[in-house]
Amino acid sequence: MLTVNAYAAPSATEPLVPTTIERRDVGPSDVLIAIRYAGICHSDIHTVRGEWGPIQYPQVVGHEIGGEVVEIGSAVTRHAVGDRVGVGCMVNSCRECENCRAGMENYCLKGNTGTYASVDRDGTITQGGYSTHVVVDEDFVLRLPEAIPYEAAAPLLCAGITTYSPLAHWNAGPGTRVAVVGMGGLGHMAVKIAAAMGAEVTVLSRTLDKREDALAFGAADHFATSDDATFDALANRFDLIVNTVSAPLPLDRYLSLLRLDGTMVNVGAPPEPLPVTVFTLFGNRRSFAGSSIGSIAETQEMLDFCAEHGIAPETELIAAEGINEAYERVLSSDVRYRFVIDTTTL
Repeated sequence: MLTVNAYAAPSATEPLVPTTIERRDVGPSDVLIAIRYAGICHSDIHTVRGEWGPIQYPQVVGHEIGGEVVEIGSAVTRHAVGDRVGVGCMVNSCRECENCRAGMENYCLKGNTGTYASVDRDGTITQGGYSTHVVVDEDFVLRLPEAIPYEAAAPLLCAGITTYSPLAHWNAGPGTRVAVVGMGGLGHMAVKIAAAMGAEVTVLSRTLDKREDALAFGAADHFATSDDATFDALANRFDLIVNTVSAPLPLDRYLSLLRLDGTMVNVGAPPEPLPVTVFTLFGNRRSFAGSSIGSIAETQEMLDFCAEHGIAPETELIAAEGINEAYERVLSSDVRYRFVIDTTTL
């Protein structure tokens, strides 16, 4: 076992604190990664504060991981010592169910093994990227293209793939109109990616505070949802709406913005139920859907797409001692647009 430095939540109500955790020995198919950067995702906060259900403490979170391979198992063929790699939201799956066999391990019917707060194959609870090292099966390790800035690459492993996957699945591209709800860590990536795909992108945010950023990232327009006139002006307009907000919204108002056969897909994950009036779906044969990260193959596809198109998250690099302050700033929307932890400070 390898003892490594980490930052952990001791309970749902206490600040995160420095600690040490144990990593398993490197097995034949494993890769030992020295973590260089770890992104802070809103999911981390939901999880450690028990908002998505009870978890076992102490818990180290973080599923946006960028680092360097420092050791490989005897059977590893995909990665070599010195490679620049990443780990996202999952580190294993059953490999046997229909979805896994189809290459969609993110939708493993037995539940994929999350990078943190999940039961690992040895029965222990997985611990995430707010740490100096992690051991991961080679099949769940991604290659980070050199064209993506090292310190900015980690958030692509969650924010990037979470938005790329629905945009790709619902065929965002030339001739399509895409609305992105929310301009935070997920939303700003959705804008950049959808614009690079060739879609006409509109940002829907509570205020116009981030309008200049939205246009710089590739959006054609930006509307304030606090203005009732927005919903009249944009009625029946969009082919796809990607909702990145992790809070309740009046879904029927947003669904009314979809044109014939349009889809609104949720990637934000509020803990509360979201009510929908069925009659709103009847109009224009609208659909309401959800999307959860992406497969390993799709995640690599996303990384390569971002490298090709010069796409990277907007990040603010922090030391580990600033994690708790960063959490509060995330909750008050005071970040543009993703905090990344320099794990050399752990």
